[in-house]
Amino acid sequence: MVRMMCLLLISMSCHGETRTIVVFGDSLSAAYGIQSDQGWVTLLSSRLETEFPQYHVINASVSGETTGGGLIRLPKTLEIHKPDILILELGGNDGLRGYPISKIEGNLNAMIRLAQSSNTKILLIGMVLPPNYGRRYTKAYEALFKRLAFHNKLEFLPQLLDGVTSARALFQPDGIHPTKEAQPLLLDNIWPLLSNLLE
Repeated sequence: MVRMMCLLLISMSCHGETRTIVVFGDSLSAAYGIQSDQGWVTLLSSRLETEFPQYHVINASVSGETTGGGLIRLPKTLEIHKPDILILELGGNDGLRGYPISKIEGNLNAMIRLAQSSNTKILLIGMVLPPNYGRRYTKAYEALFKRLAFHNKLEFLPQLLDGVTSARALFQPDGIHPTKEAQPLLLDNIWPLLSNLLE
């Protein structure tokens, strides 16, 4: 028994304690329209296995999710998985449906506070909207993510699809969801900021 405990302690000291990253997003993180193993979250898991093997990834993303739905789901997600890092990628569906800016911001802020109260580090991912939603709304929408990141001192990626939107071939026929070819680009956008939170 003592020998087994010693071996366990040696293993933990060599490999480090297992840590958890939860990706909490919508269809952009749920690999909508492609195979799940082609999505950026699975690509992230593979990269972590090589560079930060003490981390494992839980994808708690749901296609079609809004910030309101996320706020309902998050407490249970935090309770079950106890993440060290939360990648918060929500708000896109709210914006596409024209939800009030104050409501989107309030829901996201409540989720941030819930995660921080659990000592969870957060990477906030912002969104942008097509110009046909009107300049006033789109500017206010983009600004809400920046405010949340600034006031809560979060790692922040202003746009997940940066470098993807300029190439129509990187989108599925719906013009909204990236193809499998775009997924490595999404991960490359996320990785530098996530690396700041990895231990």
